[in-house]
Amino acid sequence: MPFVSVAAYAPPRVGMLAAALVAEVFDAHVGGPPRFDFALCSDRPGEVPTDVGIPLTVTHGLERIAAADLVLALPWADFRTPPPAPVLDALRAAHARGALVGAHCVGAFALAATGLLDGLRATTHWRFAELLAARYPSVTVEPDALYVDEGRIITGAGAASGFDLCLHLLRREYGAAAANAVARDLVLPPHRDGGQAQYLAAPVPEDGEDERLAGVLAWARAHLHEPLPVAELARRALMSRRSFARRFTAATGTTPHAWVLGLRLGRAEELLETTDLPVEEIARMVGYGSAAVLREQFVRRRGVPPRTYRRTFTRT
Repeated sequence: MPFVSVAAYAPPRVGMLAAALVAEVFDAHVGGPPRFDFALCSDRPGEVPTDVGIPLTVTHGLERIAAADLVLALPWADFRTPPPAPVLDALRAAHARGALVGAHCVGAFALAATGLLDGLRATTHWRFAELLAARYPSVTVEPDALYVDEGRIITGAGAASGFDLCLHLLRREYGAAAANAVARDLVLPPHRDGGQAQYLAAPVPEDGEDERLAGVLAWARAHLHEPLPVAELARRALMSRRSFARRFTAATGTTPHAWVLGLRLGRAEELLETTDLPVEEIARMVGYGSAAVLREQFVRRRGVPPRTYRRTFTRT
């Protein structure tokens, strides 16, 4: 069953942005499906200081972790010092009983301190990736990833990429339609391609290339049923194919081909969940020549054929 109860551990000097972020996704959207039982918790309930000096009132203790289907360790300013032993024990116990356990930004240091990340891949804010790798050599740190999914343990990159992690969990457990609905409500993209490298300091073009690129991306989203070769996208951006590919990768962190593929599969997921259209028709609508081609891409990228995906995420 998908997770329903969500507990977010808020240590002293917790990141205010992180606490607000998970509350927006799992608490503020109680008016529509999916509905979650969400709570912040702490080892010392009461007023918990945040990294910006504004305290949060937290009414739940660590017992809330023991009852949650999804446990999130929020980032905090003093992450270089591991959380107290009872917190680490609670996180280990949650994982041992089958709960999903996650963290983004420097919250990954709390999971690493439990030993749960040993032998696994993980990510954190790019600024602290080297520190995480040096302090916990048994963890394979992927500094460029927006999030890393290791099944029942998931880690995300810094700051607002917590939204990427949360939306990925919604998409994985509840399907693309649920994740897209929350993303629309928050005015966020339901899925960001590429990695953290696209958000590092880079020169800003002064010739309007970004505006042209944004227009081409919007046009592509509205014309998924068409072939969308790179040459056509470059022509619409008024660039050579080579310049377009270079500019596209710099702006999005991925290639035009990979971006279009992700867009097609994401739209196919939503149509499989929310309509009764035949797979053949869905394939045509998202730009594949046949249901066989869609099936091949779906199995390769999602691990299951389209009809199995539909049975999994169709709610009756």
